[in-house]
Amino acid sequence: MKTYLVQLLLPLYDKEGRPFSKELFESVRTELVEKFGGVTAFTQSPAEGLWKPDDRTIRDHVLFYEVMTEVLAESWWSTYRTLLEDRFKQDLIVIRSQQVQLL
Repeated sequence: MKTYLVQLLLPLYDKEGRPFSKELFESVRTELVEKFGGVTAFTQSPAEGLWKPDDRTIRDHVLFYEVMTEVLAESWWSTYRTLLEDRFKQDLIVIRSQQVQLL
């Protein structure tokens, strides 16, 4: 049976460095539970991302949300990513998937 692990990387702070509200993250969790029947949220230890688009280093802190699904509805995820980009006021929200085998 094919199963997909879908990961969402959600920023903790807006572009000015202000933290997003707890309610914003809770709404994402609620939506994912309703759509997929569950979600795993890694909220205690945010991941730190660094990248250099030019001569400066940009730092970001993200939370990981994960869901597992047997059907990878790419068009739904694309629409949801656009919705999250608007809510979080981001140029890009990373949502990635990989096929996994349950043991």
